[in-house]
Amino acid sequence: MKKFLTIALSIIVFQSNSQQWSQQLATTAMNLWKDSFLIEGDKAAKWRYDQGVILKGIEGIWTATGDAKWFNYIQKSMDFYVQEDGTIKGYKPTEYNIDHVNNGKLLLLLYRVTGKTKYKKAADLLRTQLLTHPRTAEGGFWHKKIYPYQMWLDGLYMGQPFYAEYASVFGEDTAFADIARQFTLIERHARDPKTGLLYHGWDESRQEKWADKTTGLSPNVWGRALGWYGMAMVDVLDYFPASHPGRDSIISILNRFAKAVTSIQDKKTGLWYDVPNKPTKAKNYVEASASSMLVYALAKGVRKGYLPSSYLANAKKGYEGILKQFVKVENGQTNLYGTVAVSGLGGKPYRDGSFEYYMSEPVIVNDPKGMGAFINAAVEMEMIPTLPFGKGKKVVLDYYFNNERKKDDNGNLVRHHYTWEDKSNGGYSLFGEVFNKYGVEKHSLAVAPTPKNLSDADIYIMIDPDFPKENKTPNYIEPAHIDAIYNWVKEGGVLLMFANDTNNVEFQHYNQLAERFGIHFNQNARNMVVGNEFSIGTFQTPANHSIFKTAKTLYLKEICTLKLTAPAKAVLADNGDNIIAVSKVGKGTVFAVGDPWFYNEYIDGRKLPATLENYKAVEDLVKWAIKQVPVKNNKSLAKK
Repeated sequence: MKKFLTIALSIIVFQSNSQQWSQQLATTAMNLWKDSFLIEGDKAAKWRYDQGVILKGIEGIWTATGDAKWFNYIQKSMDFYVQEDGTIKGYKPTEYNIDHVNNGKLLLLLYRVTGKTKYKKAADLLRTQLLTHPRTAEGGFWHKKIYPYQMWLDGLYMGQPFYAEYASVFGEDTAFADIARQFTLIERHARDPKTGLLYHGWDESRQEKWADKTTGLSPNVWGRALGWYGMAMVDVLDYFPASHPGRDSIISILNRFAKAVTSIQDKKTGLWYDVPNKPTKAKNYVEASASSMLVYALAKGVRKGYLPSSYLANAKKGYEGILKQFVKVENGQTNLYGTVAVSGLGGKPYRDGSFEYYMSEPVIVNDPKGMGAFINAAVEMEMIPTLPFGKGKKVVLDYYFNNERKKDDNGNLVRHHYTWEDKSNGGYSLFGEVFNKYGVEKHSLAVAPTPKNLSDADIYIMIDPDFPKENKTPNYIEPAHIDAIYNWVKEGGVLLMFANDTNNVEFQHYNQLAERFGIHFNQNARNMVVGNEFSIGTFQTPANHSIFKTAKTLYLKEICTLKLTAPAKAVLADNGDNIIAVSKVGKGTVFAVGDPWFYNEYIDGRKLPATLENYKAVEDLVKWAIKQVPVKNNKSLAKK
């Protein structure tokens, strides 16, 4: 009993310590750099990669909270540089500096969310740099034009996640082999076969003074370089096609990497040293940015299923060490201590890569690289308490009946509207992030539902099936599909059905399915909001609501109402109209509402006032749906 209480207490302490540190340090960053990214030593704000590290962390806060102030800060920060014609203030592509590509990830975010072409044009500029960026004989990107024939671990983070996201968004399928090659090459040349650790840099020509004349390697392993490399792998995998062989190659590299870096994690503090494989050497010190990056890589690697769950203990130990050693609240501001300002190779004055050189660089407070790394790590660690809620469960989003297509800015025909990938107003990307936040594995189904392809699904979501106005060749719901879905629900499946108003949904076939559960979507339109008259679409949830435990004020516009027969029951009604219903059939559950509702525009905080609690509502619905999955389904899934 004493041992159990100790374990339980440690979990409670970890959860308490992990709350909101991401937001606290992000607030410090926003106060330090209100209008532009001007740091000490700069005469003017520059296009700098370290700003992008902070902003990626802030993006994570936005998706975890649905609070638009975080997104607005990202947009304001990038708008300082990005002109209306897509040019970037201070960016010179002919410098061929791989660091300058890093901020492109924020440009892609802004383009995907807002659709503004200036962000795409700016991202295109960075993509064009990679087309002509100088490479080694085997195809590895040079770190910079001024550092010829050199690959540094840092450069994998600076270039590859942007490259992969761009390729994913704009259909450059051939790019993924090139991206995987970058990781393969640097591991092949920079990895120490004895320890598994990678050296900071490698010079193909062996001409640089710091380079070993036999191996081309720099003299030492550097902690932050390992961190950049680990972050690069877990971030680039977000965009790799599941069937691409390069994905498995990177996951294998990541596993070798995780084994090596955890072997040198300081057992007492949980942290990593600046030169991490020489912890006992005089003047060496534990360092904040490296420790934060490695915590992030391990935690995200576990969450995404790339790494064994055992590495989560290393991430927790490291995170607790960071909070204890480096994070301080002073005069109402959260500060991060312990980040080395810079460590490079070559240049003027010359940096020879020796241990003495690494020890000579200053260690400062609130360095943006360290702050960004910590914010990213904190976002990951703050998810840990919620992940067990839906662990082992799968949500499947229908892409067969809802199959709208449009041409993107490159002329490619792409799927859009109510998809996991779509970050625009009509996408479901944030809905998907909430499922991930609660540990649910996210999938899509682009073919007709059958007993076989539904068998592994716990939650199946259907939204607004197409009709000819939206899709010239719609896939209609047929009797065989209805039988497959109905039987799957009876066996314990959780079906979420979202419709639309009378002008925007295919009712006839959708109702044939819904009526099997006692639900009928009426061909009408209600809550026809004009402009920003949000009160027209506002509903108050009663106390102790069966689904919406925290969301008290809901917003739904342009919806159809429901006609219900047993076993369906209304869980939200207004003025005699049924708005939301639940039906229990066999071991399963059906949820129905006459609106797509949880698309990005109405949960990402950018449109609705904070008093309308749709983000809380989506969290409530996700948790409720998870709870409806029968326990025995969880056990059978775990055996697979």
